[in-house]
Amino acid sequence: MIINPIDLVVLVDENDKEIGLMEKFQAHTVPALHRAVSVFIFNSRKQMLLQRRAESKYHSASLWTNAACTHPYPGESNSVAAARRLKQEMGLETELREIFHFIYRAEVGKGLIEYEYDHVFIGFSDELPKPNLDEVCEYEYIDLADLKERLQNDPNRFTVWFRKIMDEFSTHFPETSEIKSAI
Repeated sequence: MIINPIDLVVLVDENDKEIGLMEKFQAHTVPALHRAVSVFIFNSRKQMLLQRRAESKYHSASLWTNAACTHPYPGESNSVAAARRLKQEMGLETELREIFHFIYRAEVGKGLIEYEYDHVFIGFSDELPKPNLDEVCEYEYIDLADLKERLQNDPNRFTVWFRKIMDEFSTHFPETSEIKSAI
């Protein structure tokens, strides 16, 4: 059986060194540590762009999360993957900068486990998103204080990885005034 390269994830060790390829669904059932990217977008009002995943997604459907996330294709750089997915999911193009990376492991339902070496990117745009309805059913911009309250009051409305990234994110940018200077 021939596997389309876009259905493969890049397996990595704990230092992000490539060690092989695996079919995406298999990597989420074994689970196997693989490379991922997550994109966070802010507007000039220092609000974060959130999307609610489409109901048709094979896991974490209808949950709120960051602007875009994906797995880089074999041979694709993290920054190219981040820009590609932001364009595919939200119809946005803007300069992105990697701000940190970390490893996490989390059950996401239906017997699937995310075990990712996640590279987190940040960007700035006041352009109105044009969401891909196959990926996104809703979006909103939110103040970080309101987001923090929602995460505390109703964490199950958000994807597992978004909650984990937000824990890490707040250690890198505790004040909203720092966000724009990071871009």
